[in-house]
Amino acid sequence: MVFDLEMIRKVYASFPGRVSAARKVVGRPLTLTEKILYAHLWQGDATESFERGKSYVDFAPDRVAMQDATAQMALLQFMQAGRTTVAVPSTVHCDHLIVAKDNSKVDLDRAVHESSEVYDFLASVSNKYGIGFWKPGAGIIHQVVLENYAFPGGMMIGTDSHTVNAGGLGMIAIGVGGADACDVMSGLAWELKMPKLIGVKLTGKLNGWTAPKDVILKVAGILTVKGGTGAVVEYFGEGATSMSCTGKGTICNMGAEIGATTSTFGYDDSMSRYLKATGRAEVAALADGIREHLTADAEVYANPEQYFDQVIEINLSELEPHLNGPFTPDLATPISQMKEEAAKNGWPTKVEVGLIGSCTNSSYEDISRAVSLAKQVNEKGLKTKAEFMITPGSEQVRYTIERDGFLDIFNGIGAKVFANACGPCIGMWDRMGAEKQEKNTIVHSFNRNFAKRADGNPNTYAFVASPEIVTALAIAGDLSFNPLTDTLTNDKGEQVKLDPPTGDELPARGFDVEDAGYQAPAADGSGVQVKVDPASKRLQLLDPFPAWEGTDLRGLKLLIKAKGKCTTDHISMAGPWLKFRGHLDNISNNLLIGAVNFFNEKTDNVKNQLTGDYGAVPGTQRAYKAAGIGSIVVGDENYGEGSSREHAAMEPRHLGVRAVLVKSFARIHETNLKKQGMLALTFAEKSDYDKILEDDSIDILGLTTFSPGEPLQIVLNHTDGSSDTILANHSYNDQQIEWFKAGAALNIIRNQFVS
Repeated sequence: MVFDLEMIRKVYASFPGRVSAARKVVGRPLTLTEKILYAHLWQGDATESFERGKSYVDFAPDRVAMQDATAQMALLQFMQAGRTTVAVPSTVHCDHLIVAKDNSKVDLDRAVHESSEVYDFLASVSNKYGIGFWKPGAGIIHQVVLENYAFPGGMMIGTDSHTVNAGGLGMIAIGVGGADACDVMSGLAWELKMPKLIGVKLTGKLNGWTAPKDVILKVAGILTVKGGTGAVVEYFGEGATSMSCTGKGTICNMGAEIGATTSTFGYDDSMSRYLKATGRAEVAALADGIREHLTADAEVYANPEQYFDQVIEINLSELEPHLNGPFTPDLATPISQMKEEAAKNGWPTKVEVGLIGSCTNSSYEDISRAVSLAKQVNEKGLKTKAEFMITPGSEQVRYTIERDGFLDIFNGIGAKVFANACGPCIGMWDRMGAEKQEKNTIVHSFNRNFAKRADGNPNTYAFVASPEIVTALAIAGDLSFNPLTDTLTNDKGEQVKLDPPTGDELPARGFDVEDAGYQAPAADGSGVQVKVDPASKRLQLLDPFPAWEGTDLRGLKLLIKAKGKCTTDHISMAGPWLKFRGHLDNISNNLLIGAVNFFNEKTDNVKNQLTGDYGAVPGTQRAYKAAGIGSIVVGDENYGEGSSREHAAMEPRHLGVRAVLVKSFARIHETNLKKQGMLALTFAEKSDYDKILEDDSIDILGLTTFSPGEPLQIVLNHTDGSSDTILANHSYNDQQIEWFKAGAALNIIRNQFVS
């Protein structure tokens, strides 16, 4: 089945003309990224050249994708917009609420029972508003999108930061908050600052133990977790065309970990093969018809320094497998140096668990290469030293690898196969013994490895690697083991070496599946009823946020001055909190409980200025709200790094926080704050962070003349009677200032459709 074929035909029919118009106004050859962006302008053909990193541009994405944890809030907002159906093809994927514990069947059955209220809500909303619904067990959103919806040259947004995975099929796919999704589903333009461009030239060819995952692990080490902020990463070169489509998806997926807006590759034969293998030969034929437009102009790749803001070159023939971590995905260590680095840093070298799969690495190719190593355990008389766990990315992949005997091989070495869901990758792992908080090491093929991310244990040292390296380290049980050079002792006392992994890009017998898990919406949803129990603990209809009162903000209390890394996991934890993603008031009880208080180095422990007592962050903020007093959150660099988690912006808004003032923001989080009517501000002088004291009463001045490019004044009123006045910059344009004044972007949408 080919979804939305007529939409794709329409996109491709206009693509050449729009690229031609863009090339004329820009006046030079175009990158692939520019072609796709200019081909999706809300206005149609380009009439002006937009400045990278400065111009705000309105786009018309082709589709929207939502996962169950974020879809709840996105659709609760959409229900207020006043539309009878979505304006663009949209889907919901149930992948985040399944806890990995026992095995795929038991875990899935438990989730369907425990989250039935949420699943029923999402199914009924989808049915009513014309949204495709992928049931629990169907697979992880990004793998399902790649298999069914992604197409070269398309543009999509998704309520998950790893929406960027679809760049592996030549899309511009961008992670957003639910309010952005609401805009596009409502038929409105979607705004994005014209991104800068980073070109990554790949030469040579991957070989032996090196995998596509190692490309992005290397890039993360070069650019760091914020080096891609505000930019699209475009990969090209002979090394790019030599890789599989799903390998490209892995690279794009983890581009979220460098803060990139998205990543992409030009259309090539590997994408054509993948489209055909997943039942989309018609799409491949359409793409072949405009092939020249689905990659950069030849001059761009011949002289990339002239067209990209930054160029990185990696020789795949010389690239070494990497392990990134612990606690951050950009700490990159070549495997040959891991033994030395682990000893130097005191990292535990005994590998307790190896986990492969997730949205990042769950393709047929990934699994087949891991299986080639698993086979060697019995063949060479070895035993797997660590626990080994597999998370298939979709039911199509799971069914196919079962048919081809891969699961039997995994079972033969004692592996555990979890449900087709996110599981441990997002903290939905009920790991035995994690509550003891013992220091330990795990290795996984996921994308993120922040503290507590996988199992809730702050002392779990998580390292990110390719599925091949993870499998090898699970067999060895030793982080310092280098499979390229080292040997293992088998059951006969012999020294044996693992052969390099091998695998198939695509299944020789084709993909197969009995029930992919898709549920089409009603042709006419007008009679479908969507009910939310007022007494529900998991779902809560939304009330509009209040509009700005029209004055400067005075007497704000400091809620917390967060120290160091403060990701969306710190601001709004996942794991067991996912059950409240549809209930804003209940999930607000996790507000900033993971952030480190600058003044006492503790988490979830801040001073209540009304009482002088120290207590939990959410409780303190609720006290301020009850007293009718606003507050401010202060943060460090790259504040809001990580997931597209809209709740990290909605929770402080709901509880009465008025502004977030930081050294710098991660892109998605800054946009989410703006959409919810918050003030997202940055220090004009980063050293002013040090001037903020625990008992300060804070004023924000200049709001009555709030305008683009004009800093606001922040007055820090100290308890000794003195004060400091500092400047705060912002990136609001005129439209975003209207969001602030209205109380939220959704308030404006509601008025447009309801009035």
